[in-house]
Amino acid sequence: MFLTISIPWSPNIVTIGGLVLTWHGFFTAVGILAGVQLALYIGRRIGFDEDDAYAISLVAVPGGVLGARLLYVIEHWSFFRDRPFEILALNEGGISVWGAVIGGVLSGLLFAMWRRYDVRLGLDSAGFGLLAGLAIGRLGDLVNGEHLSTATTLPWGVVYTHRDSPAFAHSIAVGPHHPATTYELLGMIGLMVLMFAVFERLRRWPALVFFVFLDVYSVLRFLVSTLRVDSASAAFGLDVPQMISVVALLLSAPAIWWIWRHPRDLRPSGPVTSPDAARIRVVPARPARGRRGGDL
Repeated sequence: MFLTISIPWSPNIVTIGGLVLTWHGFFTAVGILAGVQLALYIGRRIGFDEDDAYAISLVAVPGGVLGARLLYVIEHWSFFRDRPFEILALNEGGISVWGAVIGGVLSGLLFAMWRRYDVRLGLDSAGFGLLAGLAIGRLGDLVNGEHLSTATTLPWGVVYTHRDSPAFAHSIAVGPHHPATTYELLGMIGLMVLMFAVFERLRRWPALVFFVFLDVYSVLRFLVSTLRVDSASAAFGLDVPQMISVVALLLSAPAIWWIWRHPRDLRPSGPVTSPDAARIRVVPARPARGRRGGDL
């Protein structure tokens, strides 16, 4: 093996009193901020009200953090059962990406439906924001050694040499192993490029870009999970992330069918004053009822 990357850093940045700030927590926070800003940018591009977007983020971000921790605790209940106080030690790491997606999307969706916002535009904005946040968060996993993978048979691999790293003992036991979460990070970068490439082409079908994110990420996470050894088993020989990926793909199919059957007419409905007005088909307004010829 000619490319073994040794990662010597401590997973902890600083300890203040009893509070430990980890690289995982730092990149998670940066990812949340960047994700919200990208979602707001996309929202402005597609005409989603910015105040509505801010309101949703105030609900979806806590919902995502809660979901991420909750699913992680459920997966690793054998550890937390005897350490209930460590359930709240979110700053030390230990979150589930799928939990973040489920918690964030579900809480934001329910809030948007309650407030009668444009849910389809909101989902497209959320897809970009979620992807950015998840990708940046994976940088923290790379530094920390948060997740464990199988020994690599490829010309590259990673080992963690700091004693406080969660992957230190694993690196000694199996040697160089796959940087599985980094594969996922690279896949998410490619997915982001794809989403921007199809973004304008799918404007007539709001929410379809969100399902591009959801479905491609589901496949990506399913494949990456075959290299992971730290996820709880679910059923049918699959672990929890793989099972959620399969369920997400199955549930998205009817939603995609409905969205495709209900495009939106993007043609202008009134006079156009732009230089391209001559090339745009304008839908004529109907005469007002009760007025002859529609005169004012």
